[in-house]
Order: sequence, then C-alpha cells, then structure tokens
Amino acid sequence: MEIANIKTLGDLKKSGYQSRGIKEELRSNLIEKIRNGEPTFPGIHGYQDTVVPDLERAILSRHNINLLGLRGQAKTRLARLMVNLLDEYIPVVEGSEINDDPLSPISRYSRDLIAEKADETPIKWIHREERFFEKLATPDVTIADLIGDVDPIKAANLKLSYADDRVIHFGMIPRANRSIFVINELPDLQARIQVALFNILQEGDIQIRGFKLRLPLDLQFVFTANPEDYTNRGSIVTPLKDRIGSQILTHYPTDIEIAKTITAQEARLDQRQNELVYVPELAKDLLEQISFQARESEFIDEKSGISARLSISAYENLLSTAERRTLQSGDGHTSLRLADFLGVVPSITGKVELVYEGEEEGAAGVALQLIGDAIKTLFPDYFPEIEKLQRPDAKTPYDDLVEWFFEQSGFELPDNLSDEAYREKLDSVKPLDELIKKHQPGISDKDKYFFKEFILWALVEYKKLSKHRFANGVQFNDLYGSYIKDL
Repeated sequence: MEIANIKTLGDLKKSGYQSRGIKEELRSNLIEKIRNGEPTFPGIHGYQDTVVPDLERAILSRHNINLLGLRGQAKTRLARLMVNLLDEYIPVVEGSEINDDPLSPISRYSRDLIAEKADETPIKWIHREERFFEKLATPDVTIADLIGDVDPIKAANLKLSYADDRVIHFGMIPRANRSIFVINELPDLQARIQVALFNILQEGDIQIRGFKLRLPLDLQFVFTANPEDYTNRGSIVTPLKDRIGSQILTHYPTDIEIAKTITAQEARLDQRQNELVYVPELAKDLLEQISFQARESEFIDEKSGISARLSISAYENLLSTAERRTLQSGDGHTSLRLADFLGVVPSITGKVELVYEGEEEGAAGVALQLIGDAIKTLFPDYFPEIEKLQRPDAKTPYDDLVEWFFEQSGFELPDNLSDEAYREKLDSVKPLDELIKKHQPGISDKDKYFFKEFILWALVEYKKLSKHRFANGVQFNDLYGSYIKDL
C-alpha cells in the first residue's frame, strides 16, 4: 500500500507496518548498504580506513556516539550523513509534539487521541530529512531549552492547574523523538545541563519542574567535541562520558591527494571561474601544502588545529585573485601565477591561532612564511635539492640562473601584466628554460610558466636570490649583486 493512502491508524495496521527503534533502523539500513557495497558516508574522504569503520561499528552496536577531533575534521558532516541511514518515511500521530509512533505512543496527547478515535486516529508521514536536530552547546543553553519547562500561557489557555502534566512545554530533545539529535561542542555545555542528560541517555526519564514523566524517548545521540575545549573552556562530566557508547577520534587528511579531493569538492566556485582560470596541478599541491606547513609551524598553536576550511577558502581566494587580474587586463582566459598566492593571505590569517612568537611576527608575516615554507618543501620533488652547506666553489644547476640575475639591475613581475607580457618577461630569463628542459621535460606549455616562477620563488627561499614586494608586483634580484654594484 502506498504511504499516501495510509492516513489513519487503521490503514497503518492493515498495511502490516512494523515499528522499530531508531538505533535498530540505522543498524538495519547500514547492514543493507554494506552488503550491497554502497558507500555509507558519501563525500567523506580520507576516513575509509579509520573513522568510517569505527562509526559503522558504533551504529551496528546501537551506541550513542561522541566524535572527538579538532576543528574542520568533518565531525558535523558525518553526523548529518547518518540521516541517509534512516528509513525514507516513518508514520507519526498527527498533531503530536514529539513524533509519537502510532503503534506505540508515549505522550498523553497521543494516548488520549487513540483512546478516543481508535483506528480513525489520523497519522502523517515525515521524511528522514525532518528527523535531524542540531544544537550548538553554549554556556547560555538551559534545561528548559533542551528538555522543557512548565508553560504558564498553556496552563491559562487550557484552564489547567500546574499539577496537570499537560502544562508542560517540551524542549528540543523530546521534540526530536525518533530522530538523530546532535549536540555540537559538548564540553561547552554547563555541567549541570550535562547531568540532565544522564537519565535520557540511560533510562528514558525526563524530569521537568517536579514532574517525573516516564517518556521512553527513542533517540540517536551524536555529540561532537574538540580536545582543546577540555582544558580551555570545559569538559565532559565523567558519568555522561560513561553513558556514551563509542568515542571516535577524527583527524586531518594524511596526504595532499586526499586534501585536494576535499578542497575540490567543497570549494564554492562560479562556473565562469573554472572556465576562465587554468590551475596547474603543482599550484593545487602548493595550496594544500600550506595547511600541512601550518600544522607544523612553531608560530601556530597546534592544539587549536588547522581547519580544512583554510584550504577551501584559500582556493576560492586564489581563483578570485586570478579572475580579478584577468578582468583588469582584458584577457579572456588566464593561467594561475605563483604571485596570485599573495591573494590567499586573508584566508590564512583568520584561520590560525598564533602563539606568542607568531604574534610577534604578525599574522600576515606568518601567512607569507607558510607560503614560502610550502614552496621550499615541494621544490625538491621537481628540481635538484639545494644543499644548505656547500663549498663556495662548488658548481650547482642554478649557477647560470643566479649569474643572470647578477648581471641584471632588477627583474620585475607586475601583478597586472597581461598573459602575453607575463610570458615574455619569464621567457627573457633564458636559464629558466634550460632548467625546465633538463629536469621537467614532460610538462605542458600551460604549466611551464608557473614552474618558471616556482623556481624563482624557491631560490629566494633557499637564499640564492632576493625578492622585494612593491606596490603592485614582485622584484627579484641577485642576493648580493645590487649591494656590490652600489659599492
């Protein structure tokens, strides 16, 4: 029978519908997906061998779950994706505040209605998307918000005394009955509020202003927490932690390829940006390497974490920088330049927590250093490594390039150069062609100019050249040449 034709309790009984708890519902649908080889948490990358198996085991065990990890580790995304493991539609008693199961009602309203109308009791069907509730734990959250309180207006309208349980206004948790309920940043919740969750998790009791109601609520709790919160802002009280079946540790991407996949999936780009700006693969690697460098930087508080949103925002800013430059120059299409990375500094400065030494450097200075460190880290993957200590007379593959700059008064790359002028400028540095021809002969013409600029920026990081940022561009010089010429 189509659910559209099931409108009363009598119709539901005739259909043979069998009720089941939400944890059993999640478990059964997960089993079916695993058997069919379907992805259980689509769009989640890098967790296939770590977090996802732990989460599947917790669901199969019918556990309430705590996802513990630093910011930007897809904790809330994982919780939201659990909705896909729910049945598409479930029946509820029409008018029930707490999604009463018509075959097993728990509220006084639904029991009275069924006693009055029997098989004619009206029901409605709710979609799984309506069965996800989320609350950010903040210090101002009250028991009334989460569990409920006595409503004097309801008492007055219904002409009931405060001794009647019908004067209760249910909070978010009872209203989320038969649903997934997520409390984000659980340690921020006051201890006395956490205590109020004990019975709900274990026995199903709720107590409101002296009323003790036996409401066996059917909920799948998912909590999220940041380890930093345990020391800086609060903690999860031990009895509550004991009632959470599984605590699952999340983590950041372990390699650049996974990080690139996440950024490409999450970045909000205009289709015109994708068509207008060509992005070399090296540029994508470089962008992700910035986050990896930030997680190891002595200037950044590692306990606060480096969110995946840093790379996502930086990628959006990177393409917008190239797009803006192209709109100004009038070019119909462009390739990303390394100088465009200066446009991602605002995406970095707002997403890192600096330690004292970092504050001394300044947020923008730390961001520029991270870009430089990323260039220096990736450079040996493409070109011969530059040794820190070497004999003064030892020859290196970069001698001709350094000598070229020694003979020049200053090589400038303005930000607003057209693509044609930009290529002409880099083509004038002949030793760059020789380096690429020898060490990266297979790269495409589209990527060649990004690699040329990459070499120049890397030599600056290795103290072979100097770089000066002026109002609307970058100037490269021999490290000592300009000083000697002045003398």
